[in-house]
Amino acid sequence: MTSSLFDSERLLFTPTTPDTNAIPLIFAFPNEYSVGITSLGYQVIWATLAMRDDVQVSRLFTDTHEQLPRKSEIVGFSISWELDYVNILNLLESLEIPIWAASRNDSHPIIFGGGPVLTANPEPFADFFDVILLGDGENLLGNLIEAYKEVRNSSRQTQLQRLAQVPGIYVPSLYEVEYHTRDGAIKSIQPISPEIPAVVQKQTYRGNTLSASTVVTEKAAWENIYMVEMVRSCPEMCRFCLASYLTLPFRTASLENSLIPAIERGLQVTNRLGLLGASVTQHPEFEALLDYISHPKYDDVRLSIASVRTNTVTVQLAKTLAQRDTRSLTIAVESGSEKIRQIVNKKLHNDEIIQAAINAKAGGLTGLKLYGMAGIPGESTEDLEQTVAMMHTIKKAAPGLRLTFGCSTFVPKAHTPFQWLGVNPQAEKRLQFLQKQLKPKGIEFRPESYNWSIIQALLSRGDRRLSQLLQLTRNFGDSLGSYKRAFKQLKGQIPDLNFYVHADWSAEQILPWSHLQGPLPQSTLLKHLAAAKSYFDSSQKGSGEMREMGRWGDEERISSHYPIPNAQ
Repeated sequence: MTSSLFDSERLLFTPTTPDTNAIPLIFAFPNEYSVGITSLGYQVIWATLAMRDDVQVSRLFTDTHEQLPRKSEIVGFSISWELDYVNILNLLESLEIPIWAASRNDSHPIIFGGGPVLTANPEPFADFFDVILLGDGENLLGNLIEAYKEVRNSSRQTQLQRLAQVPGIYVPSLYEVEYHTRDGAIKSIQPISPEIPAVVQKQTYRGNTLSASTVVTEKAAWENIYMVEMVRSCPEMCRFCLASYLTLPFRTASLENSLIPAIERGLQVTNRLGLLGASVTQHPEFEALLDYISHPKYDDVRLSIASVRTNTVTVQLAKTLAQRDTRSLTIAVESGSEKIRQIVNKKLHNDEIIQAAINAKAGGLTGLKLYGMAGIPGESTEDLEQTVAMMHTIKKAAPGLRLTFGCSTFVPKAHTPFQWLGVNPQAEKRLQFLQKQLKPKGIEFRPESYNWSIIQALLSRGDRRLSQLLQLTRNFGDSLGSYKRAFKQLKGQIPDLNFYVHADWSAEQILPWSHLQGPLPQSTLLKHLAAAKSYFDSSQKGSGEMREMGRWGDEERISSHYPIPNAQ
């Protein structure tokens, strides 16, 4: 235990003294303290627990922990990154708790997990957890504790059955999954008894007070930063985007009642402010907030801002950021091809991207980072060439502005219209093509690892048969080679890598998360997929080097049953 890490903390809340009969609970982040304490979700849930007198909470990280109870009743994990599952298993073993939920008995604590990774698709990790919280913690956490108190002295099975009645609480062991064959698609997912809900609905917090840091520390990965969540979800609805589809509807924090009081509270303990959200500049009162932060009393404040919508990059925004010690800005453009942006529903034109760069430079910023993607369905070499041409045009239009193009591979995500589509095997070559074209033009190219994208796709589309695979790769290591080795060892027992990663799935196929309801029904997602396909069809002609897209879920049937709506 490294108590000096905790000694550096400045708390923005007052912990309560727990009752003598308080529930001993361990709240863990499966990574180092510096990473975990930078997670706003982890901070807020921990503070919520620490302010309850019916819970005695202890924090646990991979490199340090507070004093742990001799016998905890609940152990929770906040999960922000897929590959941290290895650390979850390690931490469970360090607490002498079996890693498999099926091996736990009445003497073991209830193990719950939450966070974006598990809300999207918990199935690959389902066999490791007793309980999974789907959605926003604001509502779920209190409901979990209250329901647990009712059955605190009951058997484990009674506890799990009671918790499964709480909206948004998913108890994987109470659902049975059948497969057509051991290495085939899913045949059915059913609750094991009529009292268990057939579908678990993700929970959505609808208040206008969003999250803000509950602790500031120099030991955080973002040193001494105070974070304020300005918006939740994103109104753009890009068809591949988990941050938009999974977290609908778009919500904004009230400027007067939430944001300004939160900022003033945070700036009493630090001068570093981070504004968070998938689409921060689309807050309806964003300009008023900029005016507020531009006040001379905040002249020493260092401002960091999450990715912003391209057509909201004004000279005024750039100037405010430059005055507040921000040197560069990040925008997501996906591609330099208008056609590709239509396929993914990115409502953006090249002239707006170029203007954003001109405004960034005029306002005094020195760098601009653009995020793109390779392997988007319908993409051809011509589209990649258009991305290169766009970057070249930006360089000419804003000379001296340091340009970076960060590029990931398209990965299908649960609860989005593109969940039925596989990863393009040509994506790695396309990343290499972009690197070769951009580097000589003096544009920094930062590709995300293609191999990591393959693992990400595996976990984002996986079912619970993958738990055996994850246990094996934990021993082999986190490389793509380890996953391939594990697939080889399990051949015939689970589907192959191609099934999960590269295959396009039929609309009739039962998805691993079919019993877990996100914000939009499958019928709506299929309409949005059909809308994307209308642009894709016209791009197929003359694109012989593209992979055959296979089944878009019986394409003609989708088009006739789900008329193409106006792109949202």
